[in-house]
Amino acid sequence: MEYSPPPLFKQGPSALARLIFFVVLSLVLLVSDARFKTLEVVRAVLDAGLYPLQRAALLPRDLVLDAAHYAVTSNSLRRDNQTLSAKNLQLSLQANQVATLTAENAHLRALLNLSRNVATQSIPAEVQYGMRDPFTQKVVIGRGSQQGVENGSPVVSEDGMIGQVTRVFPMQSEVTLLTDKDEAVPVEVVRTGLRSVVYGTATGDTLELRFVPISADVVAGDELVTSGLDGVYPEGLPVAKVVRVDKQADTAFARVVCVPVAAVRGARDVLVLHYQSDVPPRPAEPEPTSPKDGKAKKAAKGGEKAAEKAKADEKTAAPKPEDKKVPDKAAAKTADKRAEKATNAANLAADAKGHSALAPRAASGAQR
Repeated sequence: MEYSPPPLFKQGPSALARLIFFVVLSLVLLVSDARFKTLEVVRAVLDAGLYPLQRAALLPRDLVLDAAHYAVTSNSLRRDNQTLSAKNLQLSLQANQVATLTAENAHLRALLNLSRNVATQSIPAEVQYGMRDPFTQKVVIGRGSQQGVENGSPVVSEDGMIGQVTRVFPMQSEVTLLTDKDEAVPVEVVRTGLRSVVYGTATGDTLELRFVPISADVVAGDELVTSGLDGVYPEGLPVAKVVRVDKQADTAFARVVCVPVAAVRGARDVLVLHYQSDVPPRPAEPEPTSPKDGKAKKAAKGGEKAAEKAKADEKTAAPKPEDKKVPDKAAAKTADKRAEKATNAANLAADAKGHSALAPRAASGAQR
């Protein structure tokens, strides 16, 4: 039996022929687009025409995502707002306390007639590179004497102290870091006010607080700041934090190990402080006198006294005008001996002092 439709309902080629045609057309379009980019314009036109339909189809999804994001964002903003409000209240309380303490400190200093350190100027600089020597902890910054950098100026970062300028060039400067074995900074413990000196170590990653007695109140966690007593570093710069305190019975000092609070090796931008302290300079100590100098001074004084005594004796032994006609030989000999002794004493005094004019004067007086 024949099941094909009657001739009245037959339309176009068969399904197999259409399948083959569309398969061949697809392959031709794929090859031509891949090799010659022939469908770029068609693709752009279809993309522009179908974009409204695409947005309309994605609208429900976007609404759901936006609603969820709004809910999460509102909750997060509310929580952050509460945290910031509490922190703002705490900072306001601390600011009020700092203002009160500053006013009280200024009043007490004025009452005790104590001067305050002058303001510190700063020069921003960038760390360019580190030194090649592996046994030193030094870096080079891009500021020098042309920008006002001076030798010995402290160098700080946003976290605290990192080092000190040790060499200055016209456009660059060398900074020795805190962890260098030759660097030392006078510090004090914030909690107790104990003053000491912190030194760098050979390892280059820790610091050591030396000459601390075993009985000193130093514990792990204490913060160290600059004391400002040396006139080089300003007072109150954060330096280090105590991590370990070793106390042994056979030693008089404790071993206090600290770590810098600032990223000494990782700092990129730093500030060079131009600090001028108003602390008066240390008075000069008198030079010690040697035993030879003391003996020379005593001999000089003795020679002067002998010369004065000889002059007085000459005046008393000199004959009066009315007795000139009767010379006394014994008195003349005695005067000559005394004059000779005075001359010798004066010569010794002149040698001790470096003056050679005293002996001739005494001799001329004796001859008279």
